[in-house]
Amino acid sequence: MNTRNKTSRKKPDTSGSPDGVLYVVSTPIGNLEDITLRALRILKESDYVAAEDTRRTGMLLKHFGISKPLLSCYRFNEAKRSTHLIDLLGQGKSIALVSDAGTPAISDPGARVVQCTLNAGYRVECIPGPCALIAALTTAGLPTDEFHFIGFLPNRSAPRKRKLVSLLDIPGTLVCYESRYRIEKLLDELIEIMPNHRVAIGREITKMHEQFIRGSAMEVKEQLSSGSSKGEFVVVVAPPSKQKNATDPNQD
Repeated sequence: MNTRNKTSRKKPDTSGSPDGVLYVVSTPIGNLEDITLRALRILKESDYVAAEDTRRTGMLLKHFGISKPLLSCYRFNEAKRSTHLIDLLGQGKSIALVSDAGTPAISDPGARVVQCTLNAGYRVECIPGPCALIAALTTAGLPTDEFHFIGFLPNRSAPRKRKLVSLLDIPGTLVCYESRYRIEKLLDELIEIMPNHRVAIGREITKMHEQFIRGSAMEVKEQLSSGSSKGEFVVVVAPPSKQKNATDPNQD
């Protein structure tokens, strides 16, 4: 009897270890060609897909010929849904967590689910891919060696201005998301508070009408006013100390 071959086929002892896995899956932010092969495989192999909007994710899955049970997991039910997801992981089920677009937990639901999953002792695995934050930062032409992500600034003007003032001493590039309804107001505030900072805004990134506008806040506002302001925006603001060398090809 060849005991060596027999031993090599023996499965490792996993008693006492949870089998369920939560996959944090990035999905396209606009262009469906940006889906990764690994993301498609995980979506196909997972037992459930937890989605910010089941209708939107349902259309994405249908496009790629994937049929899976969908569980809603959005901002207002994330805490309650986490308990259900933990129960499913305890049954050995695998779950793919997705947001409407981009990477879950980056200004989207998902962080609480991840925390609860880890606290319960289950494995969390990242399936990296599209993220509007990184897409804008890497194409803005501004310093990327250090950056500070703000997410969405406060909706109201006074708190938003206070937040911007508090960020004046941040040494790195600033990145935030903004809606089309407040983008011009934000640029007005940048003109007032950070007039000498270089700015780049990305609109409809990866989509057919993708647009980047670069310059001072005043220059960006002028260009934006003459075009379309539809879509979602990512705003990138350089620190003043590095603005002169931000696009210098000879910079080390």
